[in-house]
Amino acid sequence: MTGATLTISSKNYSSWSLRGWLLCMMAGLEVEEHMLSADDPSTRAELLLLSPSFLVPCLTHDGIKVWDTLAIAAYLDEIRPDAGLLPQDAAPRAHCRAICGEMHSGFANLRSALPMNLKAHYPGFKVWAGAQADIDRVTEIWRDCLQRYGGPYLFGRTLTMADAMYAPVCLRFLTYDVALDEACRSYCRTIAAWPVLQRWIEAAKAEPEEVEELDAEF
Repeated sequence: MTGATLTISSKNYSSWSLRGWLLCMMAGLEVEEHMLSADDPSTRAELLLLSPSFLVPCLTHDGIKVWDTLAIAAYLDEIRPDAGLLPQDAAPRAHCRAICGEMHSGFANLRSALPMNLKAHYPGFKVWAGAQADIDRVTEIWRDCLQRYGGPYLFGRTLTMADAMYAPVCLRFLTYDVALDEACRSYCRTIAAWPVLQRWIEAAKAEPEEVEELDAEF
């Protein structure tokens, strides 16, 4: 029994659960996973973007309960300041917070048009215009960070919470065969090869549950 529990939903479909789990792993916080069934109506509503609020993932630690991925990130940075979830210097720290906030609150068209599905692959997928605008903004953020801080991660040679926040987008781009420039394609490959993320992907592919609405043939 560990001192922390992370409540998540589907590993195959839930990008927010993945973000919360990655943040815990980066902070070195051992968590016991509590998985909600995809058959639960509230869970399905969240996965299908039909819920106005998202209560998964939820971290319970030392009697403290924190939901919302950005709140979990802030909490972990407070209790594990040496984990490097944020860059050390003030300017990149502010920049990191800003792009994490943008990921957290934006890109609704991208989420809707390219739902996370780690078991699937759609070569030649046709991206509609609304989602393309979101893709363009994400890749603009990536290129700026990679050029400014030198890569291979968004803020240099060390993983930060920004990489955890954008990791599901990398996986979406791979699933839907999104056309990328070399810098962004290289970043996606780097994140996809992250050993911790590979653990999640393997578990996702072993999940028996399926959400029919997210397994449509595009």
